Amino acid sequence: MFKTGDYVVYGHTGICRVMGVTTMDMSGISKDRLYYILRPDGASEGKIYTPVDGMKLVLRPIMTKEEAEALIEEIPSIQPLDIDNEKLREEKYRECIKSCECREMIRIIKTIYFRKRSRLSQGKKVTATDERYMKIAEDNLYSELSMLLDVPRNKMETYLTARLKDSEKA
Repeated sequence: MFKTGDYVVYGHTGICRVMGVTTMDMSGISKDRLYYILRPDGASEGKIYTPVDGMKLVLRPIMTKEEAEALIEEIPSIQPLDIDNEKLREEKYRECIKSCECREMIRIIKTIYFRKRSRLSQGKKVTATDERYMKIAEDNLYSELSMLLDVPRNKMETYLTARLKDSEKA
């Protein structure tokens, strides 16, 4: 069970801070069921109530700084998605996003990055689906890494690129 003050990743909302645990006083809801009170990171107002025992959306602790550093070192070895059927591309992207796992976000980013390069070299445009899922994956990954590594969110891509280039030289 998470404690007040903990940071968690909650479904597509992203990083949230646990503000407390409570019960709900509403008809049709058990008075004994516990709910986390979550505040999305960066929001000064607004709360999300989600059951402590709920399993509809992923609710996981954020990584530690050490795990974030290890993940960055692992990026070169993380394989892009293998999608043979174009009709299933968006479904595969959605599955990865729904997992809320940073490695899956990296797989999406790498897949779309290579796909974008290939399409542009053939004189084709980047698809709207690829652009949309690239933004979602980057937002999810970069917001968590930004918090842990104390790098501004808007500088995270540059930071990662520099780190990966440095590791290639070593």
